[in-house]
Amino acid sequence: MLIGLPKEIKNNEFRVGLTPASVRELTHHGHQVLVQRGAGVGIGLLDEHYLAAGAQLANDAAQVFSQAEMIVKVKEPQPQECAMLRPGQILYTYLHLAPDPEQTAALVKSGAVCIAYETITGPGGGLPLLAPMSEVAGRMAVQAGAAHLEKSKGGMGILLGGVPGVPAAHVVILGAGVVGTHALQIAVGMGARVSVLDKNVDRLRQLDLIFGNRIHTVFSNAQSVEDAVLDADLVVGGVLIPGAAAPKLVTRSMISRMKQGAVVVDVAIDQGGCFETSHATTHAEPTFLVDGVVHYCVANMPGAVARTSTFALNNATIGHALALADKGWQQALKDNEHLKHGLNVALGHVTYEAVANTLGYAYVNADALLG
Repeated sequence: MLIGLPKEIKNNEFRVGLTPASVRELTHHGHQVLVQRGAGVGIGLLDEHYLAAGAQLANDAAQVFSQAEMIVKVKEPQPQECAMLRPGQILYTYLHLAPDPEQTAALVKSGAVCIAYETITGPGGGLPLLAPMSEVAGRMAVQAGAAHLEKSKGGMGILLGGVPGVPAAHVVILGAGVVGTHALQIAVGMGARVSVLDKNVDRLRQLDLIFGNRIHTVFSNAQSVEDAVLDADLVVGGVLIPGAAAPKLVTRSMISRMKQGAVVVDVAIDQGGCFETSHATTHAEPTFLVDGVVHYCVANMPGAVARTSTFALNNATIGHALALADKGWQQALKDNEHLKHGLNVALGHVTYEAVANTLGYAYVNADALLG
């Protein structure tokens, strides 16, 4: 199979879908890889590294899209990239379709076979291709929140860990999944006072056994969320319903009653966000104010640490990329139920039920398209 690697074009996105090591794996399996010149230069992965791994170089994205049978990316295709997709071509990347009707419509129109990293499941449960970026985003969320609590960045001017004689900041984490757990680790390490909310009591029990009295675990309901948010200096939103739009746990009314200069970091923004006041921002302009509360809603947060993120992501994605290239998408999905869960759009149909329900498409089961 001829596999294409275009350069990412989203604002401040320097991650890349394939490292030279991943290219070497693919070429070792007998496949060809066409890499757009400069695709990895932003993180020190040079064209000569790709050539040494067995890749060929393309001068522009149009050449990559026109020749490749499978496109491997990191972020969802932008409108000009969607327009270059063709029927039957495989697109393997993050998609986050539920809150993005325009992208969904463009992918349906393209007739491409679109496999989303974020809905591929794992044998032990969970979302193994989403997990590496959730780990990065969770850790970054506290780092970003701490920075924006500084007065010069619009915050209230509070040090996350405090100092002797002065209380630490109160960090509230909504969701005890991968994002929440990694945010929790960093917040505790920085000396903050931490509350974590979740509906899964077993998960709260696990965190309590690990962290003991260094954290406060709270069962999540409307009242407990409101109480925690109103007392918080920093709120990290890390909730997820796989493939579906994120629930709006924090209302505009709550935001209006938060402390002036408090910070909210909405890690769920790729799925529409879990704060009613959220809208996606960029690394170039990461924040905005609503009722005196700083909102950090960068949609590609792990892109800020693009080199770490790229290698972590490739560790998770290369196995399925090899399966798709070796077997073709239909056989690869037949052979692997977990990979089949990644099929969101194919041949003009929406094949992921949560996306279909959210955006009003007829749902077509993936099995109907596998022959």
